[in-house]
Amino acid sequence: MRQLLIVVLLGALAVLPGTPARAQYDTREAIALNNQIAELRHDLQELREQISRGGGSSSLGGYRSGPAPASTAGSDLTPQLLQRVSQLEDEVRRLHGRVDEADNARQRQGEELQKQIADLNFRLDGLTGGGARPPAVAPPAAQVPTALPTAPPGVAHRTPELALQEGNAALARRDYVAAEKAAREVLTGPPTPHTADANFLLAQSLAGRRDWPRAAVAYDDTYSRAKTGARAPDALIGLAVALTNLNEKIAACQTLDKLRVQFQSPRPDLRDTIAMARQRAGCR
Repeated sequence: MRQLLIVVLLGALAVLPGTPARAQYDTREAIALNNQIAELRHDLQELREQISRGGGSSSLGGYRSGPAPASTAGSDLTPQLLQRVSQLEDEVRRLHGRVDEADNARQRQGEELQKQIADLNFRLDGLTGGGARPPAVAPPAAQVPTALPTAPPGVAHRTPELALQEGNAALARRDYVAAEKAAREVLTGPPTPHTADANFLLAQSLAGRRDWPRAAVAYDDTYSRAKTGARAPDALIGLAVALTNLNEKIAACQTLDKLRVQFQSPRPDLRDTIAMARQRAGCR
């Protein structure tokens, strides 16, 4: 019997060290599992003390009046210890399964979000006639001017910085047409480090005009241009709002979930906006 108890002790102690680390995926279940482990260790300690008090007696040896209680107690505790070890192993396997299910669900949500954005882009192309435009008809030769008109004196092209500054000022006074014009001026000009800012200004001006399909595409372009930039959280919030107004609330919630995972500590000025966006989309 002593040999059997030693084997049980070694098996139980081999299971115990790895369990708490994996059980951290669920706080409440980890606490319950730790309590069970503590009880099991206490029982093991008692059994070890009882065996020690037994003084090396074996069930094959002669009868001794002292060790009998320890042997009896050990035989009573053996099935209980085996059952607890089995229960702890089942708990660990169940927690592992839940972690795998959560990872798979998160991956599926990301794939569904990308698909819905692609579908939205396709629908936008259909609404705005995104097909190839017919070639322009050339004017008669007699009407073609011999020289291109020059820009009026005193008119100079704006720098991207100045265009964005004036575009944001127009956005502040709700002149969405002027804001959109300034944003497109930067986007169609030479490459500049302010492309993401111009794309975000374009998205804001389209959202101000309640042109939600094109605003959603512009917000998505802003995020795609700089996924870790300063405009990325604002772009995801804007995309979620646009999707909500397009009655694509599932995609909006998935966008906000992506924001929560990627930016776990958003700027303080965005927290109320995020909470309001989740409430409007009906997110859990």
